[in-house]
Amino acid sequence: MTGRILIALLATTALAACNQPDAPPSKGSDPGLSIAAQEAALPENPLKNAYFGETHLHTSYSLDSFIGGNRNTPEDAYRFARGEAMTINGQSHKLKRPLDFAAVTDHAEFIGEMYSTQVAGAPGYDNPMLVELRSLSDVDDQRAWFLKYVVANNRSATPTHPPFFAGPETTKSAWALNRDVTNRYYEPGRFTTLVGFEWTAAPNGGNMHRNILFRDDNVPDQPFSNVDSADEEKLWDWIGGLRDKGMKLFAIPHNSNGSKGQMFENVDNSGNPLSLAYAERRQAMEPLIEMMQIKANSEVTRQFWPTDEFADFENGDSMAQFSGRVKAKENYIRYAVAKGTEFQRDLGANPFKFGFVGGTDNHNSGMGDTDEDNYVGSHGPADGTLEARRSGDIDGWITASDSNPGTLTGVWATKNTRGAIWDAMAARETFATSGTRLKIRMFGGPGLGKPTDEKAMVESGYKAGVPMGGTLTAPTAAPAFTVWAAKDPDGANLDRIQIIKAWVDATGAPQEKIIEVVWAGNRKPGANGKLPPVGNTVDLKTARHTNDIGAPVLMGHWIDPDWKPGQTAAYYARALEIPTPRWTTYDAVKNNLPLLKEQPATIQERAWGSPIWVNAK
Repeated sequence: MTGRILIALLATTALAACNQPDAPPSKGSDPGLSIAAQEAALPENPLKNAYFGETHLHTSYSLDSFIGGNRNTPEDAYRFARGEAMTINGQSHKLKRPLDFAAVTDHAEFIGEMYSTQVAGAPGYDNPMLVELRSLSDVDDQRAWFLKYVVANNRSATPTHPPFFAGPETTKSAWALNRDVTNRYYEPGRFTTLVGFEWTAAPNGGNMHRNILFRDDNVPDQPFSNVDSADEEKLWDWIGGLRDKGMKLFAIPHNSNGSKGQMFENVDNSGNPLSLAYAERRQAMEPLIEMMQIKANSEVTRQFWPTDEFADFENGDSMAQFSGRVKAKENYIRYAVAKGTEFQRDLGANPFKFGFVGGTDNHNSGMGDTDEDNYVGSHGPADGTLEARRSGDIDGWITASDSNPGTLTGVWATKNTRGAIWDAMAARETFATSGTRLKIRMFGGPGLGKPTDEKAMVESGYKAGVPMGGTLTAPTAAPAFTVWAAKDPDGANLDRIQIIKAWVDATGAPQEKIIEVVWAGNRKPGANGKLPPVGNTVDLKTARHTNDIGAPVLMGHWIDPDWKPGQTAAYYARALEIPTPRWTTYDAVKNNLPLLKEQPATIQERAWGSPIWVNAK
């Protein structure tokens, strides 16, 4: 195994200072101090800590959420994220562990209308259409109302406000409420809240949605919606104008899997080939992309990556039943990672230079509600009952059983404050997990040697290389990579860590290589390079697994033996857990029902680290 060492740390040990345990977030400084003083008083860890959060969540201020019966407000969502109980679909529900950071991202579209709907005395509150909306309780009536006033309008070429819109002041009032609640729940060092919203454009029914996150509370008086423009380049104009005024914000695309080929096109919205200016602009506006959420995984799908044995994970095949969404390779993030290297090579900039984050898109206000064994649905009555989860569908998107609880964003930051969290995201030093608190880390650099322990690996990585989200430019020797992952303290052991190398050949065709860097146990790759499965301890009768296989921590080193000077490529790490029960299995066992034949009984939860790019120049 030339160029590779395997280090499996098979005993649970205290983690180094750069990776603190998943205890409840530490308390911040004196709450009597100003926010700025509290932030400044918090100590920084130069080796950085892992923080877990939610960056895609809807409350009753999103019309589609309200019409599904959600009456939980942004305040309720933040309280839930901190670990407090909340009523969802008529039952009390809570997270097993609080989050470190969170952002409510209600749809900018119709947020003013939702203010009129919910705030007595607000302009438009007595509008007969809103009186009708507040009275809807039948699921079929709710769907009909939503289709009439929202779906067709939102997916048209020129979305407009519905007839019950009471004017821009209602939008400003709703946005001010979001901002004020977000500010009120910010506790530096304990719980970070970020002001945000979702821009929900869907031209021709193709998903082009973006979540917008601000660094602080220096925000405009209202958000940008698809009524302002359904063109993402106009959204970038708006972001650029705010940056010129000193505001700090960026956009995060999501659900590229449902974009109908529009998310990673080779032309701009005027039909022109992508230019250097376009590539530089998109790279600056959109540093991150959401890897996976309730509506399936956007990394890969087995139809187009058949040689990737782990591509069969939350593929969401039933999406093809809705809105004419035909699967295409060009909708997936691994395609974009590879294709981006072609633009880097030919233009000198990469329009698809995305770090990875996760999110839920939960419409119950269930912030970060991602546990498979604690899942109660995500979209009101569409999946709010056992029967609906087994046989219903999430309107216009996916069958309920084909959906999943969603994912989490992990960041490596010096401390738990708005500035540190947002800056880590802007720098792409992020990772996404499929819902667990699994941690992953990677560094790259020609001079990186074999790691001896995690702390030494991190110190060397920052000194002699770059972290996830970083770029190596014109290296003179083959890049080396160090990788590390640690299990969720309350979850399953680890199976392996892989590195996925992506690039394009001379014809522009995407290429990839999956490298098994480090794994648990004494397995050896076969002649085909494939590593034998780790095993499976899941008891399908009880929906339980044991950690008799796998490893709590893995760390390894790999040097690319195929690298040649002048090659442009991207590398990202993927860590896999041992098999555990899928949420559908937990549902079946709890209710003494047969397993769903159309869904896998077990899954391998995972984490994806942001790429490291190696550019020729």
